[in-house]
Amino acid sequence: MSAATVTPPGTADARIPLRGHLRHTGALIRRNLLWIRQDPESMFDALLMPIVFTLLFVYVFGGSIGQALGGGQDGYVQYVIPGMIAMMSMTLSQGVGTGFSQDFNSGVMDRFRSLPIGRGSVLFAKISVELTRMLFATAVLMIVAVLVGFHITSWTGLLGAVALSTVFASSIMWVFLTLGVVLKSAQSVQAMGFLVLFPLQFGSSIFAPTQSMPGWLQHFTDYNPLSTLADAARGLMVGGPVAHDLWITLGWSVAITAVMAPIAIHKFRTKS
Repeated sequence: MSAATVTPPGTADARIPLRGHLRHTGALIRRNLLWIRQDPESMFDALLMPIVFTLLFVYVFGGSIGQALGGGQDGYVQYVIPGMIAMMSMTLSQGVGTGFSQDFNSGVMDRFRSLPIGRGSVLFAKISVELTRMLFATAVLMIVAVLVGFHITSWTGLLGAVALSTVFASSIMWVFLTLGVVLKSAQSVQAMGFLVLFPLQFGSSIFAPTQSMPGWLQHFTDYNPLSTLADAARGLMVGGPVAHDLWITLGWSVAITAVMAPIAIHKFRTKS
């Protein structure tokens, strides 16, 4: 694009039709995928995390927690794998914020904001690529899960659980995009993400039932969206109640997106 076509950042979105936004988003998605192709090490977390976490929790905690569940290690595999799909949706969402911050510090975002492209296109492209990484990690997780004894009782339920996790992950990514714009470094985004992720993941029903937790922690898990996501995925994949946790998870996803997406776009447009 030539300098003569450059539009001031504050008015770019208003002058671009929907087709233009979609074209810009597609071009930026291709740019991000090519970057991953040139830097395959950036996929190591999506490849290794599901392998390491599955083996760790199944073989270190599976025996004791499985006995409490009444099914031994095999029973724990059926319990924890749907929860780990929920965990992947949260953990890998952090990458969108750290990558966004790195793009700002490298000057890439300054280049994007000087061009007549929709500001939202940059954000939607980033989310799309990170969701692709998450789906890749989920595929790796399921391969390892089958190898350690997980039984897929319903392919429809599995696809439903993955779809629900994808919807929830896309909402959480708006939170990390906001952090990527507001905070000054990728390390700060990573540190803040850890402070958010750690209590949400372990204060939930992802890795163990909540009945043995203290009362105050059980109250926290009742309102923790990762618990409802894990329980909904569990119901879809291995059987059990689904509707209540499904609707709560969707409600959380809509609410988080409705609040955080406008904030992220506004902060991106106005960042100096």
